[in-house]
Amino acid sequence: MDVRSLFAAQQYAASRPATEPEANGTGAGAHLAAAAEDFTETLRTAEANAQSAMTGDADPHALVQALAQSELAVDTVVTLRNKVVEAYQELLRMPV
Repeated sequence: MDVRSLFAAQQYAASRPATEPEANGTGAGAHLAAAAEDFTETLRTAEANAQSAMTGDADPHALVQALAQSELAVDTVVTLRNKVVEAYQELLRMPV
């Protein structure tokens, strides 16, 4: 057995744990899940304020602020979705 191949095998074994997924949930998936939860909470708050405004229990300024926040959140999510679809279509156009 060549010494270089032995060193290569040892380096591969040492770097292998770095390529395994993280068990504590601090990866990109956890960040996306947290962003999705924030988006959902923003929409729930806006909906609750809108329902309160219909019954006359809400402050009009709070309603406008909640609607503006939900509009910004929806615009951000739509832009993100468009970028993901565009990247996917670009991958499909790549020659194999």
